[in-house]
Amino acid sequence: MINISNLFDLQGKKAVIIGGAGVLGSVIAEGLGKTGCEIAVCDIADTGKLITKFMCIGIRAKGYYVDVMDIKEIKCCRDNIVKDFGNVDILVNAAGGNIKEATVSENLSFFDISVSAFEKVIWLNLFGGAILPCQAFGEIMANNINGGSIINISSMNSIRPLTKVVGYSAAKAAVSNFTQWLAVYFAMESNKNLRVNAIAPGFFATKQNEFLLYDENKKLTPRGESIISHTPMGEFGKPEDLIGVCIWLSSEASRFVTGTLIPIDGGFGTFSGV
Repeated sequence: MINISNLFDLQGKKAVIIGGAGVLGSVIAEGLGKTGCEIAVCDIADTGKLITKFMCIGIRAKGYYVDVMDIKEIKCCRDNIVKDFGNVDILVNAAGGNIKEATVSENLSFFDISVSAFEKVIWLNLFGGAILPCQAFGEIMANNINGGSIINISSMNSIRPLTKVVGYSAAKAAVSNFTQWLAVYFAMESNKNLRVNAIAPGFFATKQNEFLLYDENKKLTPRGESIISHTPMGEFGKPEDLIGVCIWLSSEASRFVTGTLIPIDGGFGTFSGV
């Protein structure tokens, strides 16, 4: 019989957060850290202030430089983390984002989007945001007797492509498909206890998409109003809303869960509009 009190116990687990200095990644890192995980915050941006904050609130954490577009840099980061932490139990791939150059607007039609803009968004979200870190860290996590948990960040765009964000939607759809493929690969070819899942945030008002949701006066754009009207819970998500599901996917509570895509969208994906 399962010991219920230990279902969500992550005390002493080693968690790597790629893109950990970002809006979503930093919140997930803090949430996992408060459960007792030791946190490796990896980012191309400076992590110093965030690590200082974590240490001040009792979270054991260390920052690492990583460029997710370079597999050699990722492997170097991985080796440094293993040297410091001993092993890796949890990998959260939170690097990603969108750019205006790959987004249809009044000033840019689909026919005018450059190949380089598409490449940048797909490289950042698919390769840097999922495939390359999974290659580097998955190789060592597969050696863990108890396996571990890899959490990719996809998007509701991967399920129902939205207007305008053509490059981002395509990239996140690929992340979801890759997550399913890798879950099967590990379970059948490598280590059945190494699980791979993805979370699909709905509409979160962050720096990467605020230009689509708010105008220069910080009022909702027509698109922002449409999103709220089609979200049964009537609001945009908050980064903190991702913590609970990441704790669940990292713990024994989700021992038999792999290859899934978990929506966190306030009901947007299930609402018909009627």
